Amino acid sequence: MVVDDDPDILITIRSIFEKEGYEVFTVDSGKDCLKELKRGFKGIILIDIMMPFMDGWDTIREIVDSGLSKNVTISIVTAKGTYDHEKMKGLEACVHDYIVKPFNIQELISNVNDMATS
Repeated sequence: MVVDDDPDILITIRSIFEKEGYEVFTVDSGKDCLKELKRGFKGIILIDIMMPFMDGWDTIREIVDSGLSKNVTISIVTAKGTYDHEKMKGLEACVHDYIVKPFNIQELISNVNDMATS
């Protein structure tokens, strides 16, 4: 699942991973991400940090607090170059990686493939 409020990012990442054989869900908000998890989504989540209303940190925290993290692996994909150690506290076990936009496509594919096999 790709969670980002930028439609261009959603289209780009979806296209990349569909070509790699992945089934890709896209949502444009943290709230919709939580809805999909409650509906039973299991798998990899690529989530942006800077989104309106409910940012990525709040979304990840809610995933953990609601017990929805059991069958998901999360990587942050964000334009925010600085890593916020304070906001990451308690989430380390759920967040696989922190990828800064613009990302290298091959590195992103490799990252997702690593998450899919772990």
